[in-house]
Amino acid sequence: MGIELVHIGFNNVVVMNRVVAIASPNSAPTKRMVQEGRTKGMLIDLTNGRKTKAVLITDSGHIVQAALAPETIAGRLQATQLKEEHVEVD
Repeated sequence: MGIELVHIGFNNVVVMNRVVAIASPNSAPTKRMVQEGRTKGMLIDLTNGRKTKAVLITDSGHIVQAALAPETIAGRLQATQLKEEHVEVD
């Protein structure tokens, strides 16, 4: 399996191989994680000023904010994986 790039809006792309979790930004633990990431300089805001709908946690400890819903990002990842499987079969 190679590098899986997924478009998360506004011409921003994330390497999904490095993502550990995709969370909703509404829970208190996620809000604390985002605040800690901000203070440590590990927060990457890819919302382009829009409302944060998903928070991606990477294996390097970076926290990525996205304006797409977690379901949308997961769906795009699945579509990418299905496309790759289809190409490998052909």
